[in-house]
Amino acid sequence: MKKSKPKTPRKKRFIIEQRKTAGQSPGKLIFIGEQKQENASIELIAYDEDNFIEIAINSVNELANYQNKYKNVWININGLHNIDLINDFGSYFNIHPLILEDIAHTDQTPKVEIDENYIFTIMKMLGLDKDSNQLNAEQVSMYLSKNILLTFQEKEGDLFEPIRNRIRNKKGRVRSFGLAYLKYSLLDSIVDNYLFLMETFGTRVEELEDQILLEPNENTLQEINSNKIELNYFRKAIRPAKDSILFFKNASTHLINSEEQLFYNDLIDLIKRAYDSVEQYKNMLSEQLAVYSINVNNRLNDIMKVLTIFSTIFIPLTFITSVYGTNFEYIPELKFHSAYFIMWGVIIITAFIMLGYFKFKKWF
Repeated sequence: MKKSKPKTPRKKRFIIEQRKTAGQSPGKLIFIGEQKQENASIELIAYDEDNFIEIAINSVNELANYQNKYKNVWININGLHNIDLINDFGSYFNIHPLILEDIAHTDQTPKVEIDENYIFTIMKMLGLDKDSNQLNAEQVSMYLSKNILLTFQEKEGDLFEPIRNRIRNKKGRVRSFGLAYLKYSLLDSIVDNYLFLMETFGTRVEELEDQILLEPNENTLQEINSNKIELNYFRKAIRPAKDSILFFKNASTHLINSEEQLFYNDLIDLIKRAYDSVEQYKNMLSEQLAVYSINVNNRLNDIMKVLTIFSTIFIPLTFITSVYGTNFEYIPELKFHSAYFIMWGVIIITAFIMLGYFKFKKWF
């Protein structure tokens, strides 16, 4: 007998172990999560309407050469496992230790904090693994102050490259607007990707619906459960993100002007659309599970119906044959010349009468 291959266990994604923080004082900088690249890197993009520079720097000490020369400075740090590097930026920009702790803790819930001097945002950048067909999440932290935007990511390679290209090529509004608009653009790319992933996910759900109705098989239930797990993982990221972005609507801060606020209001509509899609597909999966259960039960009922009909037909036939199979010496019909054929005639007529009765009652 051929042994089936053991299923590869799912990678733990919903909860990250918190043992490192046990007993530690609040604000102590400890990296919690999975290291996703070997070495940390720092990318600097500085620009205004007429000037632009993009370089890689090695330490926070090099910032002084660019910070006061350009109106807008965007610094992207890849590699949250480098605690010393995060601490250096925290010291240089006087970032509160609790914010630094949130940056290094990659299982943080999406949120927004607005202060007089800064806006701090945590979001989850979602992606779809092509091999496992599962969602994965990367934490992105954004710290916006007067003329500096810091973004902290777990690894290089992300959704922000189109925005970098717009800055490089002086396309769109990003070069003429401030850093609050740049931050909106980054958030917008994350939310747009939510909608793209929901379209991909929705296609899977709708195709599964046709399969459930037409030809459910032994893998159907597994696919339903797999989709439910992915949807729950999606909701884990998008539900708090929706609540966080709604916080921008009534926020009052000099870091976002009235014109930029309009874009944030549009971002609220986008995240609501994405969240509504999640809820819609959640309901669809629940309905699919119910339909699958009904179909399985109906198929089982059909099988039991056929078996019951055959059993019911053979009960009287078995009775007839058992009577004439007894070992009594004197059974009158045994002396008839055509007794064997008469018995078969009775059996066949009885079977057809019962089939006709079942048909009349519409039992099959």
